[in-house]
Amino acid sequence: MRMWQVGDVMTRDVATVGEETPYRRIVDVLIRRGVSAVPVVDSFRRVLGVVSEADLLHKVERAGHPDERRVFEGRRRRTAGEKADALVAKDLMTAPAVTTTPQASLPAAARLMDREVVKRLPVLDDLGRLVGIVTRSDLLRVHLRSDAEIRADVVQEVLRRVLAVRDGLVTVQVRDGEVTLDGRLDRRSAVELAGRLAAQVSGVVQVHNVIGYDVDDTTLMELDPVHATPIA
Repeated sequence: MRMWQVGDVMTRDVATVGEETPYRRIVDVLIRRGVSAVPVVDSFRRVLGVVSEADLLHKVERAGHPDERRVFEGRRRRTAGEKADALVAKDLMTAPAVTTTPQASLPAAARLMDREVVKRLPVLDDLGRLVGIVTRSDLLRVHLRSDAEIRADVVQEVLRRVLAVRDGLVTVQVRDGEVTLDGRLDRRSAVELAGRLAAQVSGVVQVHNVIGYDVDDTTLMELDPVHATPIA
């Protein structure tokens, strides 16, 4: 069963700038492309950093107060002052950039964004070259999958291919991304595995697992782990 990866949702036509791209040109790129940030790349498309609207706004914030300085400035305020005076991308960008790969899972990318407090991730190939960019909204696209597509994956990939469950033993209903599994299987371990695997299907918001079972083999495994034969 294949989960969606960053490469499935990323934008491949990425707007970029070079180290020496001037401030005004960067603003033009952001507005023309309708994006909030651009990677700064070298001649080999290796990502050196990212310039965002936040980096550019320091100049606007300091407009009219160019000589405002404090004797003891914190690092954040000092950085803001430096960027307010910057004229080209290499002095405006935030570096190093937080990046990911096309093979990264969407949950992993989401956790990385949250941990690093960023809104987008440049996507690099095996040679470290820029091949795309993924944003928070891109990660949410997985939940645009239709209920029919989600149900088909649960039935085909989880029940038939992985668990080899005969048709008719388990019913699958999907509404607004919420999956309900019902029916009956012989072992509790199979029921629990069906629920866990269904939750991993791309687009699933929640799983309601009400499948019944004949034998609680999880208890048997706890009592006699040597002779128990759990599924998977």
